[in-house]
Amino acid sequence: MKLGKLARGLMFAALVPTVTHAQEVILKVAHFAPPTSPGHVKFVVPWCDKVAAESAGRIRCQHYPAMMLGGTAPQLLSQVRDGVADVVWTLPGYTPGRLPLTEVFELPFICTDQESSSRAVWDFVEKHTMGEFAGLKPIAVWVPGSFAMHLRDKELKSLADLKDLKIRGSSRLTTRLLASLGAQPVGMPMTQMAESLSKGIIEATMLPWEVVPSTKVHELTKYSVEFGGEHTMSTTVQMFVMNRKKYDSLPPELKKVIDDNSGRETSAWISAQLKTADAAGLQTVIDRGNTVRRLPAEEMAKWQQATRPVIEEWIEEVSAKGADGRKLYEDAVALVQHHSGRK
Repeated sequence: MKLGKLARGLMFAALVPTVTHAQEVILKVAHFAPPTSPGHVKFVVPWCDKVAAESAGRIRCQHYPAMMLGGTAPQLLSQVRDGVADVVWTLPGYTPGRLPLTEVFELPFICTDQESSSRAVWDFVEKHTMGEFAGLKPIAVWVPGSFAMHLRDKELKSLADLKDLKIRGSSRLTTRLLASLGAQPVGMPMTQMAESLSKGIIEATMLPWEVVPSTKVHELTKYSVEFGGEHTMSTTVQMFVMNRKKYDSLPPELKKVIDDNSGRETSAWISAQLKTADAAGLQTVIDRGNTVRRLPAEEMAKWQQATRPVIEEWIEEVSAKGADGRKLYEDAVALVQHHSGRK
């Protein structure tokens, strides 16, 4: 009898480490940016630290910045859907056509300040585009700061100065915008940008200030231009998403930790983290001695008029696939205005 109890006790003791181990979750978190980038330092690592703390250490991240899991930036969306990574930070613009409705916020002159606009993006996704996230659990969807233009050796003062200029864009709508302004757009992920600038393959790039230091763009360009007015001329949608099967496999209490660190306010928080890096990026450009110019709102009115066909083209494309493109566009605009406190 005593032996039987002893045997059962030993069996139970042997099982305890297995159960404890099963309750711990390792998340493979991958993205395209270097480990020194503001995105990695200011939101990826702090988000992981937060879920680790709130789960009492039961959720931990293994970080794979700069495509350390292999592949290229456009493959990140497939990697997280296929389970190669558990969580990724990526851009819908890297995989054109896979999230065509979510990209509405990349149309010209929609967004205002980045935190308000990021809240609008999340609400739009929840309302209209969750179907585009099949196989995924969205954690956050946001827009960074407004794109500035950074030029190798030509100063930009007016719309006419864009004529035939080879400019890198990060998404298909950014390249369409550039074409509508008379430039020669070159679509490429950020990982190819610095080399292309140094070799003269491109003469300029569209980029938020926060990315400049980690990509050395301030060392490869001489001029930078900000765009004035109430609305940003161009930005890009970004997202932090989790493999749905991985999320579904979590026990309820760990799902709650992920849920508590997902959504509208998480999206705005990420955008705010990057906003603090924008000022540092701009200062890096100034300290380098580069010329920084801000185009006034009256000049930007010409640019807004020139880019209107990009919006109409998007509306027609989306409508041709069965959605109400104009209603979606108008709802995106209304959500931005609502969260910006404007009518």
